[in-house]
Amino acid sequence: MKELILVIAKALVDHPEQVKVVEIEGERTSVLELSVAKEDLGKVIGKQGRTARAIRTILTAASTKMKKRCVLEILE
Repeated sequence: MKELILVIAKALVDHPEQVKVVEIEGERTSVLELSVAKEDLGKVIGKQGRTARAIRTILTAASTKMKKRCVLEILE
């Protein structure tokens, strides 16, 4: 899941070298913390959060297939 978020986020931003994803695994749930450069934050979130919602939808679909639950947190 971590690699999936990395690929998507790096494709969206101007500074792909500053994209970091930290995965915190629990028993049934994983939390993915995405951090990007300050000037790229708006690109990852999108207008009214549409891009962030789309990324979360893809993550949910992929994690459901693996019978796990993943949550995406976008850090400022």
